[in-house]
Amino acid sequence: MNINDILPEKLAKDIVGNGNQKVSALTFDSRNVNPNDCFFAIRGTQSDGHSYIEQAIEKGATTVVCEELPKGKPEGITFVLVENSSLALGLMASLFYGKPSEKLKLVGITGTNGKTTTVTLLYKLMLQFGYKAGLISTVANYVNDTKIDATHTTPDPITLNKLLKQMVDEGCEYCFMEVSSHAVVQNRIAGLKFTGGIFSNITHDHLDYHKTFAEYIKAKKRFFDELPSDAFALTNMDDRNGMVMVQNTRAKVYTYSLRSMADFRCKVVESHFDGMMLNVDGIEVWTRLIGRFNAYNLLAIYSTLTLLGFDKNDALTGISSVTPVSGRFEYVRSDNGVTAVVDYAHTPDALENVIKTINEIKTDNQRLITVVGAGGNRDKTKRPVMARVAAEQSDIVILTSDNPRFEDPEDILKDMKSGVDASLAKKVVTITDRREAIRTACMLALKGDIILVAGKGHETYQEVKGVKHHFDDKEVLAEIFKSMQA
Repeated sequence: MNINDILPEKLAKDIVGNGNQKVSALTFDSRNVNPNDCFFAIRGTQSDGHSYIEQAIEKGATTVVCEELPKGKPEGITFVLVENSSLALGLMASLFYGKPSEKLKLVGITGTNGKTTTVTLLYKLMLQFGYKAGLISTVANYVNDTKIDATHTTPDPITLNKLLKQMVDEGCEYCFMEVSSHAVVQNRIAGLKFTGGIFSNITHDHLDYHKTFAEYIKAKKRFFDELPSDAFALTNMDDRNGMVMVQNTRAKVYTYSLRSMADFRCKVVESHFDGMMLNVDGIEVWTRLIGRFNAYNLLAIYSTLTLLGFDKNDALTGISSVTPVSGRFEYVRSDNGVTAVVDYAHTPDALENVIKTINEIKTDNQRLITVVGAGGNRDKTKRPVMARVAAEQSDIVILTSDNPRFEDPEDILKDMKSGVDASLAKKVVTITDRREAIRTACMLALKGDIILVAGKGHETYQEVKGVKHHFDDKEVLAEIFKSMQA
């Protein structure tokens, strides 16, 4: 393949060298360059790819896409000057892999909470309906039944288009993917054609990256701004920014709601620990998922299936059969009648949703013991809010480590404790070691009590000083419950 074959019209400001230069592969990491590769010099938050052009050429790159031409231009090297290297990477990766997104029904979902549950269940339902499908999510990527580990919520453009091509090659008709705000801003989805886009909700998160809530909203909205006119844009009307997301989209807009008149409506009729009864568009359906937040997720799934052309009764039958996604309101019960809930909730809104769901179901003589932490090297402003939410709505709170990364866990816990009102301080304890925090919660729990272990969910590791150590909340709970029976 030649560079001209994968260069969209008007993308290049200038081409210095041979426009028919052979391209074997694309890369933006100079360490991974092989002979005849095309290297993209991308300006990132940590480093500038332009500093590695020389290294990439030394390793065999024969084409360089950059925003600024280097002073020295070796013979035999083609330089493609562009306005934005990350945008060029997305557009050119799509062409390099044969525009795979145009050969699939690709549906993306963006929002703060609910993305993983929604896309994972849509993917599973497609397989259940007998279709071949792919999944791109925080937890894992799938091509039909083949699992491919995920490192980012939305992969880089090369990995993403390679995955989509693999799906096409293996006969997939559908792909459901999470679209993170980082992915939109960093042009990871540039060049992709979406059949539809879903907006779940938007709450406090990722302000370490976006700096302001307005910029975070803008990043999410851009996904809908760029949808094509033949796509659908499905938005949550109950979120105050739901209609903001779609106000400039060219796509056909549809709405879903638990509170207002909308294209798709749902009401929670009954709620228990083993499931809930929903009324969806006038028809009652039982589901094993629980909580209003999951009612929104299931309504989004039902709406999406309908918009993709599926029969409403088939869609309802589908949502009645689904089971919780790994790390999303999964529960473990001890022999002495204690229920422990493990959930990925790592934002104030997600934590409040889970706690509220538990409080709506439990009886007055059952206590809620919440174990929660906050990640290091991430948005610090949400730490005190999460601690306050937990303290206000739980009977006992144990603040502990999540993924401290390169921060001192004690500093993170200090930030969290600053959000707890003095009147609530007596029911809040701090135990830095996460295993010991969970053990303490189990020791404090009486028959019938509920333990919520929040923040990590599906994650099976704890990241400390750049090293990931094995840690699984569900495993730890099971071990502790078993040891208490002995």
